[in-house]
Amino acid sequence: MGYDVHITRRENWWDEKGQDISMTEWEEAVAADPDLAMIPMPEGRQGGTQWVAETVQRREAESCREPLWWRSGRIVAKHPTDALIAKMCQVAKALGARVQGDDGEYYDT
Repeated sequence: MGYDVHITRRENWWDEKGQDISMTEWEEAVAADPDLAMIPMPEGRQGGTQWVAETVQRREAESCREPLWWRSGRIVAKHPTDALIAKMCQVAKALGARVQGDDGEYYDT
């Protein structure tokens, strides 16, 4: 278990109804952001999560990796640092979305 922070267009990230962020939109947002790069699915991961990105400056140090996962129409980070939350706010703004924590709190975009 962990604490997740979400980029979402829904009223609350857990809502079943609302506008999704498509895989294509996620791919395009990563391609347009020089600080992000798509990476292969981490070894041992399986299931419905795909389209993983990391911040470019963090890719070299395995212990510092902070992936962003596209899943179920939203983008998710587990235990993100303040720097990653700031990057998530930039991405959310570009996607017309917002950043929300597991407990429902919003982060400024």
